[in-house]
Amino acid sequence: MTEPWLSADDIAAHLGVTKDTVYTWIAEKGMPAHKIGRLWKFQASEVDDWVRGGGAAGNAADGAEG
Repeated sequence: MTEPWLSADDIAAHLGVTKDTVYTWIAEKGMPAHKIGRLWKFQASEVDDWVRGGGAAGNAADGAEG
């Protein structure tokens, strides 16, 4: 079965961060994301692997998330 594509809102909720943090991570931390037209789309498995590999660690935006 094919994994569904998630929106920026969906992946932010999945990770428990704001959408602004997601966009910052795309630009500054290389978060796995795919641009389709004007929209960013995500695969939860790719993002989860990225987080487990330390991709989100050490970002100043983390502190604002609580």
